[in-house]
Order: sequence, then structure tokens, then C-alpha cells
Amino acid sequence: MVTDPIADFLTRIRNAQMAGHRVVDIPASNLKKRLTEILYAQGYILKYKFEDDNKQGVIKIALKYDPSTKQPAIQSMERVSRPGLRQYASPAQFRRVKNGLGVAIISTSKGVMTDKDAKSQNVGGEVLCYIY
Repeated sequence: MVTDPIADFLTRIRNAQMAGHRVVDIPASNLKKRLTEILYAQGYILKYKFEDDNKQGVIKIALKYDPSTKQPAIQSMERVSRPGLRQYASPAQFRRVKNGLGVAIISTSKGVMTDKDAKSQNVGGEVLCYIY
């Protein structure tokens, strides 16, 4: 049993990249699906597919690498808010990730979104992770 599904999501992607895999399978949930859609929209993954297997479902993610150097597109993924210590922030408190090159993923009352979207909608929430 996984007590922190977001950390598990990030760790599976991190481990697959370190092993040089092209595709990673992750157990599905609505939150993980939204995280995957954000990663795709920001250009960190090539493509994704949601598969239903009469149980929980699976998310298949095709990882993105630089063709010349074989380096993964995602350099770092950092879990911010944890089950033991939740981290909340208002739009004025959002910090820039890698001087604006990275993205923070925020869980707001209007759904899960990037820090830029949350700031434009003027909503705060729980800071889930930083990705760059």
C-alpha cells in the first residue's frame, strides 16, 4: 500500500529515467491523470495513454529525452507538500522554480494546475511539487 501517491508517481518517473526506459507504467488515479496532463502540456513528456484494466487503471507515459545527449527532459522533481507536513501558499507566496524555467504544481479549489495558472486565476492552494 502506498501512503503518498504523488511521491510514488514522481519516483516511478525518476527511476525510469535513471534506468533509461522509454515508457513507464503508473497506477491511475484522477490526481495522477491531471499531473500527467500538466507534464505533457509543459513539454516534459512525449505522450501518455490512460488504460482501463477493470480495476484501478494504468497510465502509460512515454518519457522525453534530448536526442543528442540522451539526457531526460525532466532534470529534477521535488515533492514539496507531504502527508506529514502540508505546504500551502497564496498566489503572492508562489516561488519561482529555477528562475522561471521550472514549474510548480498546485492543488487549488479550482483543480490541479501550474503556479502560473493559479497566479493568473488568483487562487492559492497546496504546493504539490516542483519540476524542472
